[in-house]
Amino acid sequence: MKVKLILIFVFLLSVLSVAQQSKLITVIGDSLVGRMVNGESTREVYGNVVLTQGKVKITCNKAIQYISRNEAELIGDVIATKDTLTIKTPHGYYFGNLEKTKSTSGVYLDDKKVILTADSGEYYFNEDRAFFQSKVKLYDTTTTLTSNQLTYYQQQNRAVAVGDVLIFDGENQIYADTLEHFRNSKITFAFSNVRLINLKNNSEIFGQHLEDYRQKGYSLIDREPLFIQVDTTFAANDDGTETVQLDTLFIKSRIMEAFRDSSERFFAIDSVKILKEKFASVNDLTIFYRDEERIVTSKINSVSAQPVLWNEDSQLTGDSITIYLKDNKIKQLDVDGSSFMLSQNENYLNRYDQTSSAQIKLFFNQGKIFRAEFYGNVFSIYYMYDGETANGLTKSNSASTTVIFENNEVAEVKLYKDPASEYYPEKQVTGNEKDYLLPRFVVRKNRPTKIEMYNLLNKLK
Repeated sequence: MKVKLILIFVFLLSVLSVAQQSKLITVIGDSLVGRMVNGESTREVYGNVVLTQGKVKITCNKAIQYISRNEAELIGDVIATKDTLTIKTPHGYYFGNLEKTKSTSGVYLDDKKVILTADSGEYYFNEDRAFFQSKVKLYDTTTTLTSNQLTYYQQQNRAVAVGDVLIFDGENQIYADTLEHFRNSKITFAFSNVRLINLKNNSEIFGQHLEDYRQKGYSLIDREPLFIQVDTTFAANDDGTETVQLDTLFIKSRIMEAFRDSSERFFAIDSVKILKEKFASVNDLTIFYRDEERIVTSKINSVSAQPVLWNEDSQLTGDSITIYLKDNKIKQLDVDGSSFMLSQNENYLNRYDQTSSAQIKLFFNQGKIFRAEFYGNVFSIYYMYDGETANGLTKSNSASTTVIFENNEVAEVKLYKDPASEYYPEKQVTGNEKDYLLPRFVVRKNRPTKIEMYNLLNKLK
């Protein structure tokens, strides 16, 4: 029994010795000088230097080998290779026990899949892992990534970048504090101070967490998302000249999804706020079809609040609201399901024109409303004016109604199918405006503002 134990012990020692021998680095060259430096044995190797350890091969002009430490300093035209991997630097180090190379003199890595450069870097050959720092740049045939630090897992085709991260694929740019990118699947996760820029449609999405699936054409931001799209417009002046104006679309919500397919759809989900010039909305769900220039807002279920839309002095509510755009200006607006529209007079702030119906269609020219059509059990209250002087009101109901506007003021009202109307003189109306309110009349106080949106933008930036 004792003999067997001794034999096993000797065998284990021999295996351990072979393993240790295989870990030792070998350095050869044209000439060699041995030295003792601070009691440590070193060898300086000059000319056509070759360092090897297993599959790792490093060539350089000069090497200083520290024998007891199993390490070497590499000087001049350093090139390290293993299989398809190549690392280049003017000056570096190799640590045999760790199977690691390191340089702080500028590093270039090429594994036939990506090219990675930085001011300094380390590569662990036994883990197929690189850690690069300072002015890091990783690029392949489709993507460029820059950061302050980056860990590259070669076999996983995965990169984790930290600090001032930017990834660019020719159409989209993603900025973040931290980013994880899977090269083969083109999946990217970004964290903290995230900014997604689409160069094709001049839009940006800010947030704190992003998931981007490039091959599917899908992006998700589910922490503090804010969508911004800046449009340049030209306003005609009286003298025939034009003035450049910037019209910014803001969309805020709890969750945002973007589908970069044929329909170019954008979803804002839960607690949605929209602001664009004099247009604003609050709703549960917004779908923006970019290519169709169409925005749809709606309730998410039968018991949730109706979407609210404001345009200048008008407020609209309904189960769903569809906005049709042309050249980024409102062309038509449809309100469906328990629709209600009210408009406040700018000179008489306690007077509201009101209409309730099943459906509303509004038509615009150069951003100004010129016609409104109401369908289905229409009830209306319109205040009358003689110039700027109040002149009573008219209450009416019909199956359908058409209202013509001039300079955002009611110019003509047409009632169709079983119309009925009643006029109330000014002396009967003055001071009693609250008596002339239709059912479901509510002035919403939560209209989004530019100050609110820009404060949020500054916070996210």
